[in-house]
Amino acid sequence: MPDLHSFTVRMTRRITFSSGHRYWLNSKSEAENKTLFGPWSSPFNHGHNYVLDVSVEGLVDSETGMVVNIKIIDDVLRDRVKRQFDQKSINDEIEAFRDQSPSVENLLLYLRTHLIGMHPATQLVALKLEETPLLYGEWDASMKENYVTITRVYEFAASHRLHVPSLSQQSNLELFGKCNNVAGHGHNYMLEVTVGGLPDHATGMIVDINEMDRIVNERIIDRYDHKNLSVDVPEFVDKNPTSEVVAQTIFSKLREHLPVKLERVRLHETARNIFEVSAE
Repeated sequence: MPDLHSFTVRMTRRITFSSGHRYWLNSKSEAENKTLFGPWSSPFNHGHNYVLDVSVEGLVDSETGMVVNIKIIDDVLRDRVKRQFDQKSINDEIEAFRDQSPSVENLLLYLRTHLIGMHPATQLVALKLEETPLLYGEWDASMKENYVTITRVYEFAASHRLHVPSLSQQSNLELFGKCNNVAGHGHNYMLEVTVGGLPDHATGMIVDINEMDRIVNERIIDRYDHKNLSVDVPEFVDKNPTSEVVAQTIFSKLREHLPVKLERVRLHETARNIFEVSAE
């Protein structure tokens, strides 16, 4: 039997903090801020309840059975994250953001810098920062320097029928069961679209979220929502619209039209069925 302590283990610790911020640079004029941040620009703060996942990796200590004592990680996170950000105005109370956009992307890179080396027995390998349930960013140690991803979450309701015409009715029933129902069946799909890139120096963002929303809504959501995928959507008329096929199709339809690299599409058919297509 192999030595269990020779395996690297990843541990993720989650914390939350509430902060206010604004997309407004004091060094810029009102017109310049409007150009940079569009509808998000305002000299007044708005707030978020942020959720931060911090992932570290290391070998399991043969005596304690742990990669690292979670209490130690909590102490570091309280000191380097909670104390700095919780119940604070990011633009006004954190020096680094006095003239830098407090975007999710910039916050991730700031947190990465302050959390690397948080414990000698572990390595910081990933961060995930959720600004709202519909928008989160990620940094991973495997990415090139300052490369981050942003994920936008969308919803659509659609029906489909799983059926392969070349198979007999009995074979279809055996293969798909209730999902072969002649009249179809429906799902409330949740779609995560993840893009990656280097943050813009001025805005701190890798993509204009309004533009991303426009493209995803135009090419996917507006076309699929409240439709029978098997009947109403041309790209599935000659395909069996399993969620695997739907996820692949969405990736293909978005890949060449988004202004930054499409990294991943994740389609939640139900709370238990999740399908993912990635650039790699």
